[in-house]
Amino acid sequence: MRTGRGTLSIAAGLVLVALATVGYVLPPAFDPPPLKADPAFQVIPPQPRHELEPPAATAAIRRQEISVAAEGQRLYGTLRTPLTPGRHPAMVFVSGSGNGSRTEFTPQAEFLAKAGVVTIAFDKRTVGYDFRERDFGLLADDALRMVEYLRALPEVDPARVGVWGVSEGGWVVPIAAAKSAAVGFVVLVSSPNVSPLRQVAWALNEQLLRLRAPIGARDLLTRAMGGVGFTFLRYDAMPALSGIKVPVLAFYGTTDPSIPFVESTKALVTAMDRAGNDDYTIRFIGQGDHAMRVGGGPFAKGYLETLGNWITGLPATATPAAHLAGATPVQRFEASDVPAAPWYAGGTMLGLTICLAAVGYVAGPVAAVVVRLRGRGHPLVVAEANARLWPPIRRRLVRIAWTSLGLLASVVAFITLLVLFSINQAGAWPAVLAGWLVVRILAVLMLVQEVAAVAAVLSALREGMRPGRWQHVAVAGVLGGTGLLMVAAAYYGLFAFPW
Repeated sequence: MRTGRGTLSIAAGLVLVALATVGYVLPPAFDPPPLKADPAFQVIPPQPRHELEPPAATAAIRRQEISVAAEGQRLYGTLRTPLTPGRHPAMVFVSGSGNGSRTEFTPQAEFLAKAGVVTIAFDKRTVGYDFRERDFGLLADDALRMVEYLRALPEVDPARVGVWGVSEGGWVVPIAAAKSAAVGFVVLVSSPNVSPLRQVAWALNEQLLRLRAPIGARDLLTRAMGGVGFTFLRYDAMPALSGIKVPVLAFYGTTDPSIPFVESTKALVTAMDRAGNDDYTIRFIGQGDHAMRVGGGPFAKGYLETLGNWITGLPATATPAAHLAGATPVQRFEASDVPAAPWYAGGTMLGLTICLAAVGYVAGPVAAVVVRLRGRGHPLVVAEANARLWPPIRRRLVRIAWTSLGLLASVVAFITLLVLFSINQAGAWPAVLAGWLVVRILAVLMLVQEVAAVAAVLSALREGMRPGRWQHVAVAGVLGGTGLLMVAAAYYGLFAFPW
């Protein structure tokens, strides 16, 4: 007796509802609320004119390749020295996340050297830093070695040697400044000042809103983030920030999609109050992006000028007339934390689920081949029933395996698509919607195929099929592996409603 399509449709619908419920009940919620308006950020004075006057950046400079011993490796950089008499202020560039090549700082280092500032830009270490493991204290020690190198130069004023950090460098530089009295000043560019996980989640939410991505796409990524076991993601920046006792200059771009600049500013102000440090200057640069550039092109107006004037004017420029000045920053949503995933949804369990499913999919085809090769092992009547009823089931199992593998590949491709379009978002939203549609269709197709295959197996058993050992392996491997993937997909919201 065959199961009718109506019955299969009802069964598939019930399973879909159950899996959609899993997507709502089990995962921790991530729904950042709108950021409440703060009067302190609604009326910000413009920058003083003297800060924006172009400094005289005309000095001849000397460039020198250097090498400094560090923990586990040597660090290589470029030293730029103005060829003007006297001792000069000096600064070390500390890069953001990634490989951190010194070449990314060439335009700024050249400008500052010509304006009278000795600079070092160096390649980030490769030992002890990777995608999963990031020791900000180790990176701070690297910066301090460069500071000591500068302080020993006869052309440098040892009392005015500082560190500059961008993005991830905003977690590194405060550690160095709080740890060593050798640091004479600090420059922070697009410094998050919240935990890395909160910063990434905020940036993800902002980018998905710009891409017009469905809410389910955000849930997929944030739930995946909650299961990641990278300890550095929950780093607390406040202790190091609160230990800074030297002058601080901080820049935030008003078009930066990567950090919650209003909350980052509040955190910095709070830290300065705790440190009893009134020598801080925070400037909001209109049209500035994460790198203080306009749309990834030239530097935003006022950034280089303010930077050069502030450093060369120290210590007179340490205490400004207005701590906050510049363009008005607008942050729409709070930087909410991503709740940690429960034990059954962590990265280890997800990896185990995928591995078990993979074993099932491998065992299934192998078992099917063995069944076809053996062809015997049952009485004649049973063998005839098996020969008639098994092939349709085997074809269903093969289709399920391919659909499930296609779903895994589409999820990886979709996440990659979001990462790529978060960098260049022009015209990206149709591709994002199409990618999400493919992911959801494959998830539902996998569910329907699973329900239909279970019904086919039950019908075949009623019609006299007696599965052999290898057929049991094939059925259990594919249906069991797919069942595990369906539960995992439900947790990550692939069956959830609304869209």
